[in-house]
Amino acid sequence: MTGGDLNIFQIIWDAGWIVKGVLSILFLSSIFSWTVILKKRKMFSSAKKLNQEFLEIYKQGNTFSEVYDRAHHLPLSPLKAMFLEGHLELRKVRESQKDSPQTFKSYIDTFGMDGVDRALKKGGITARMELEEGLSVLASIGSISPFVGLFGTVWGIIDSFTGLAKGGGTLEQVAPGIAEALVATAVGLFAAIPAVWFYNHFQMRVSKVEADMECFGQEFINTVQRIVIR
Repeated sequence: MTGGDLNIFQIIWDAGWIVKGVLSILFLSSIFSWTVILKKRKMFSSAKKLNQEFLEIYKQGNTFSEVYDRAHHLPLSPLKAMFLEGHLELRKVRESQKDSPQTFKSYIDTFGMDGVDRALKKGGITARMELEEGLSVLASIGSISPFVGLFGTVWGIIDSFTGLAKGGGTLEQVAPGIAEALVATAVGLFAAIPAVWFYNHFQMRVSKVEADMECFGQEFINTVQRIVIR
């Protein structure tokens, strides 16, 4: 292959087995990365929409039981997961007071809102773990792919200069080998850059959802306290 015949596909086709193996790993990593990216984009869009729908029902409801009944048909969202845990804890507290002279108000005055707060956090942790699922894969691909590509590049350059050291080689003959070696680094960056960008993007969206969950948790506790004061 002469210098004028160089093209990306021909370079990959003519690459050595080690470089081809590296390129295969990088291409598979890129495909897997984009699969995770598309899945997470759909998940975050769905979570945002479902959170808004649930929040509308929550604000319109007069009691937690009413909210529970009206939101029962909605798929699980981060805010709904928190509400279900908090509502379940309140039901357990009320049921525990049925055969006790201690009223719900006195129970809250004595033990505070710690139990409800822990229940809300439990729902929030479960929702956050689901949102963060797969992000570690993007982080790994984004951090490792350039080094995998660099390994292919170094190996290809070593192979090219080994051939040149045997004598009889010219720069024109060595150039294709160096080119195929550099392709490995390019493909490594091709796999890493989208993974790193979307990892940071999704982490930002996780932080936004966490802020919404924190606000909802405080609102839930405030609502319970208003009910107790009445």
